[in-house]
Amino acid sequence: MSDSQSSSSSSSSYDSASLGLPPPNVDGNHRPSDDSRSLSQGLNPTVSRHWRDVFWLLIFMVHLTVVGLALGVLGLNRFKTKDRLNIDRYTMGFLENKDGLTEDYWRFYAVAGGVGTVLGWIWLLLLGSRATQIMKFSVHILTTYLAVISVLCFWCKQFFWGVAFAIGASLQFLYVISVIDSRLPFTMLVLQRAVKMVWNIPEVLQVACIFMLFMLLWLALWSFGSAGVVALSIGDSGRWWLLVVLSVSLFWTGAVLCNVVHVIVSGMVFLVLFHGGQEATSMPPKPLMNSLRYAFTTSFGSICYGSLFTAAIRTLRWEIRGLRSKIGKNECLLCCVDFLFHLVEFLVRWFNKYAYVQIAVYGKNFNRSAKDAWELFQSTGVEALIAYDCSGAVLLMATLLGGLIAGTCAGVWAWIKHSDRVMMVGSTAMLMGMILVGLATVVVESAVTSIYICYAEDPSLINRWDSAFFTLISEKLHQRLQHRSARAREVLSHNIDYQIQEAGTI
Repeated sequence: MSDSQSSSSSSSSYDSASLGLPPPNVDGNHRPSDDSRSLSQGLNPTVSRHWRDVFWLLIFMVHLTVVGLALGVLGLNRFKTKDRLNIDRYTMGFLENKDGLTEDYWRFYAVAGGVGTVLGWIWLLLLGSRATQIMKFSVHILTTYLAVISVLCFWCKQFFWGVAFAIGASLQFLYVISVIDSRLPFTMLVLQRAVKMVWNIPEVLQVACIFMLFMLLWLALWSFGSAGVVALSIGDSGRWWLLVVLSVSLFWTGAVLCNVVHVIVSGMVFLVLFHGGQEATSMPPKPLMNSLRYAFTTSFGSICYGSLFTAAIRTLRWEIRGLRSKIGKNECLLCCVDFLFHLVEFLVRWFNKYAYVQIAVYGKNFNRSAKDAWELFQSTGVEALIAYDCSGAVLLMATLLGGLIAGTCAGVWAWIKHSDRVMMVGSTAMLMGMILVGLATVVVESAVTSIYICYAEDPSLINRWDSAFFTLISEKLHQRLQHRSARAREVLSHNIDYQIQEAGTI
């Protein structure tokens, strides 16, 4: 057994009892046994967990309180009456003053929230029958949609946004032709099995719908304050800075709620795979409620902490991989990109989405969960399979498309009523739509991450669940490991030949 596997197994065993899992075997894998502890009650409410990353829990709650109060003040200041709270007296004389009321712009955000919610619910409703078609459609239509929005921005003389969306369309196109098209069959295979798993656990779909409603309540307050900012008389630059701050806050809040769903779904999927089905006699009572309780108490700080970084790092990793595959033999550029690639890979070791499965199952803190998950993948070779899989990118594209549709609907109406505010309203409305659709897509992403964790922990769990899928995924893993080995031999041979040539010229 390798040192990294030993480290992973030892660190994951300390809290296994809280889930009712058996202690690790010699090879570090959790396997069902006849031991009484292996038949304990999964997410056992009688076994206490330690609170993790409490500092970040406090930071998030303080942030939520401060931002909530600021949103209320900004929205009320322009609600029905101009400058209700006399904020303009602090800006008069050095910033422009314009007429505008909160309710003039709040309705645009209501449209974005409604469209985002409908798209999210449609996605969940079609999850069992049309999810694959929706994901393929999102992959291939997103480039065109970005290009069309870029043209509309240029037509409306919004040159900055036109260039931004044109760059986005170009990057999306390059990514699709360099990565997605060659890997799409395997990616769709994994997503189909994840959809199958989620569809057989209807409780997690209900959880996603409930969290969308909770998010809508926060978005009602957030959009109220944002509408007040758009109506505020502090000039375009001041409004943009305030909207950026509020958008960062919304991104963090939305990521936290999405990752709470991620933890809940991951815990449910892991238990179903481990115990051999929802109807198994060894399944613990009320696993969903226990998972929900842990996600909002002892593990909530870890979720808040990880939500700050994981999404940004994952997106950066995908873009660098797509760029790396298109560089060719430009040694200077390849060296720079390789440096960024290894830097991002180091960050992935400490901030990855697979940490949430470890948080759900073992109740660890975030950094330890991310490190243990990555060491588990590297020690078993499953990391090569994960690097080949693009399911996260496909789901992100579906989320982006949903956000763009919501932002377009709000932006078009804003352009008709207030053409000078269209980009402010459209960009922030797009973020609202992305978060709402993301709460729907995260249930599938959680199933994918749990399947990989279970496959790395004990492949027999996947074999028992779906033997055909187990055979296909094992064959693909064997191919990827052979490919990596061949590439490593090629690089080593190239380096040796280069050193021989250098030695011959001296």
